[in-house]
Amino acid sequence: MFIKDYISKDFPCFSLTDSIESARSTLEDFGYTHVFIKKSHHFYGAIAKDFLYETEGILKDLEHQVERFAILEDNNIMDSIRLFYTFNSNVIPVINKTEKYLGYITCEDVFQDLSRYPLFSESGAILTVEAPARKYSMTEIANIVESNNSKFYGGFISFMSEEVVRITIKISNENLASIDATFDRYDYRIVEKFYSDEKTDLFKDRFGFFQKFIEI
Repeated sequence: MFIKDYISKDFPCFSLTDSIESARSTLEDFGYTHVFIKKSHHFYGAIAKDFLYETEGILKDLEHQVERFAILEDNNIMDSIRLFYTFNSNVIPVINKTEKYLGYITCEDVFQDLSRYPLFSESGAILTVEAPARKYSMTEIANIVESNNSKFYGGFISFMSEEVVRITIKISNENLASIDATFDRYDYRIVEKFYSDEKTDLFKDRFGFFQKFIEI
C-alpha cells in the first residue's frame, strides 16, 4: 500500500512562466481541483482551480495562491487521506526526497483500493461506543462482538479526550441486541448506531466516511 504503487504520470507540472490559460485548459481536460507548479526543477506547490479563472497572464501572477502540499513516494496510501481532506483536493502530487515531481495520485484510486477491505465493503452495522479513556480496549471490543457470534470487520478512534474515547466499529448484522447488552454490561455506552443490509447506504459519500480517519 505504498504511494509509489499508485502513481500516474500523465498530468504535467507547470512552470511559473507558463500561461494561466494553458494550465486552466489542462485542468479542465483532467477534471482535477489543482494544477501543480515547479520552480528551479523542484516541486513548488499547487494552485486551486478557482484561482485560474480570476485573471489572465502567467502562473507567476498567482504565486501568492500557491499551496504547499505533496506526498512522498515511500509513504503509505493512508497518509494521503488527510491531504485530500485538508486541501479539499481530488489529486495529490507525488515527490521524492529531493522534491522532484514524480506524478500524482487521485482520491478515486485511493478510495477504490481501500474499498476492497471489509471495513468498507461489507454490509453490516456501524456502532460508536464510548468508554473512559483510561479503560477502553480494542481487543475487548472485538471480543464482545465475536463472543456474540458476530463478525468484527474493523474500527477506529473517532473521538478522544482526556476523559473519554469513542470508537466507531463495523460489524456484521447478527445478534445486535445481545451485542448492545454486552457492551452495556462492560460499561461501554453506545452513542451512535446505524444498521443496514445494503453496502451502499452508508458509503455513498465515501469521502465523508474516510474523513473520520483524519479528524483524530
